[in-house]
Amino acid sequence: MKTPIKKLLVTTLLALVFLGANAGPAFANSEEVRLDTAPINLRDQASLQRGAKIFINNCLNCHNAQFMRYSHLTQIGLTEDQIKQNLMFTTDKIADSLVTALDPQDAKDWFGKVPPDLTLVARVRGSDWLYTYLRSYYRDDTSPTGWNNEVFKNVGMPHVLHDLQGTQVLSKVGEKTVHGHTEPVMKLTLDKPGTMTALAYDAYVADLVNYLTYMGEPARPQRTQLGVIVLFFLVLAFFATLWLKNEYWKDVK
Repeated sequence: MKTPIKKLLVTTLLALVFLGANAGPAFANSEEVRLDTAPINLRDQASLQRGAKIFINNCLNCHNAQFMRYSHLTQIGLTEDQIKQNLMFTTDKIADSLVTALDPQDAKDWFGKVPPDLTLVARVRGSDWLYTYLRSYYRDDTSPTGWNNEVFKNVGMPHVLHDLQGTQVLSKVGEKTVHGHTEPVMKLTLDKPGTMTALAYDAYVADLVNYLTYMGEPARPQRTQLGVIVLFFLVLAFFATLWLKNEYWKDVK
């Protein structure tokens, strides 16, 4: 075997070993918490409008969405008058970005750091992660905020929607054997009900995550529709080209 080929094979083998060694923890982390599927429908304008209202009333108190403007909400079926009357403060302008009134220094003093911008959070974390995360808070007296989360351990953000969902606790429901030793099986259970039923809260969170997904990529519905049109055109062009080819060569033997 020639030396360059040997070097190529050795390099490829080392790369595969390296990727395998680094992939292990990622797969292990993904198995720790099973993510629920978020019911995303970016064509459901009613859901997007409800989600925008939820976001502005709850999330915008601490988080920015500086890459999103109020005027962009017209793309989900709202008029400028509806936006001004229901979703904006009197000092805001329709062309303004969605920016919190919370002072960054106050946020750092209260939470330890400035809450992250949420414009692209759905693209970074994923819709399923957000949907599961917002439904997985539980009471934890050892945490500085009094809250913890199954998806995001030792989370710094308190459960701002606990009045709606209620208070969950992490309870032991059984045991399992892992690698020769016994570990407890923990499950979230509702300790104190909120103002919403479980189904109503799930729908509430689904609307919020639907809007967060839209906000991360507002052009996605149009891009998907355009992609279908382009594929349909290519199929027609293929059959037209095939017919022309047969017509051109039919008299050639």
